[in-house]
Amino acid sequence: MNASPSLPSRLHHTAAVTRDLEATRHFYEDLLGLPLIATWCEKETLLGKMRTYCHAFFGIGDGGALAFFQFADAADHEELAPDMPFCLFQHQAYKVDADTQAAIKARVLAAGYEEPRFMELEHGYCHSIYITDPNGCIIEFTVDSQDGLDIAPARRASAHGDLKRWLAGDHTPNNVLR
Repeated sequence: MNASPSLPSRLHHTAAVTRDLEATRHFYEDLLGLPLIATWCEKETLLGKMRTYCHAFFGIGDGGALAFFQFADAADHEELAPDMPFCLFQHQAYKVDADTQAAIKARVLAAGYEEPRFMELEHGYCHSIYITDPNGCIIEFTVDSQDGLDIAPARRASAHGDLKRWLAGDHTPNNVLR
C-alpha cells in the first residue's frame, strides 16, 4: 500500500493586491468581522527593482489569514497586479456557522451592499452568501446543510467516477439535494 502524502493542515493565507488598504481594512474588519492581525511594511528588491509595499493580514478562525498588498508606487501595482475582473467562479470560500453567516449578512446589507456585490445561493448541500470586496475579490461564506454532511461520504466514494463520467460527456447532474 502506498502512503498518501500529507494534506495541508489549514489555509495559511491567501494574498491579493489592493489599491486602497483602508477600504480593504474597513470591509474585512468592520463589515466581515475578520480582525487585522498583522501589518508588515516592506522595502525589498522584487523582480529586479526596489519596491515599497504594505502587507496586511486579516485573521480567520483556524489561524489562517487573508492578506492584501498595497504598493507605494502605482507603477509597481500596474506591473505586478494589473486590474483584472473577477467572476463568481473565482472566489475564496470559508466555512462558517449559521449565526456567523447571519451576522456577516446583516452588517453587509446594512452597509448598502446589494446585487451584484451581494448574492445569496442555496446549493442544497450548503447555503452561501457571496460578497464582492472593494478590490473585486469575491468572498463566499458557506454553511453546510445536514443533508450535505450526510451525503458527503457517498460523494467522496463516487468522486472519481463522477468526474470521469462528466469528462466523457455525460453531464447529468448528481446534486440530489437541489
